[in-house]
Amino acid sequence: MKKITTLLMMMLMIVGVASARDRVTRDIKALPEAAQQVINTHFKGKGVNHIKIDDKTFGSADYDVVLNDGTEIDFDSKGNVKEIDCGRNAIPDALILKPIRDYVAKNFKGQKIVGLEVNRNNYEVQLYGGMELKFDRSGNFQRIDD
Repeated sequence: MKKITTLLMMMLMIVGVASARDRVTRDIKALPEAAQQVINTHFKGKGVNHIKIDDKTFGSADYDVVLNDGTEIDFDSKGNVKEIDCGRNAIPDALILKPIRDYVAKNFKGQKIVGLEVNRNNYEVQLYGGMELKFDRSGNFQRIDD
């Protein structure tokens, strides 16, 4: 029985790897509507360098967008932001929860938020100097990560 289970798991992995594929495009219309709105509203005029579409086995996809200024934005299949890396530039304020913006402004004066990762249970924020801060889903500060 153990051999059959192992064999079935291996077959599922092979099918998953074989059916998963990446596509690359520059057409913003390949993104979900919500992702298009984020780019058109908050990164207007930056231009899309390329979009990597990672098709998943069961019909969903992840989207990795690189803008012409080097900004990288990852979206889930619904167009929700998963991660933003603006390099040395600040992330637009509207994309960051107000409690997080307020905390950074009060406790790290003059620092700009250049990275944001949205996880199931928390937000990870990276400041320009490299310091990483963790917040819960409501924007309450949890800790500093080095």
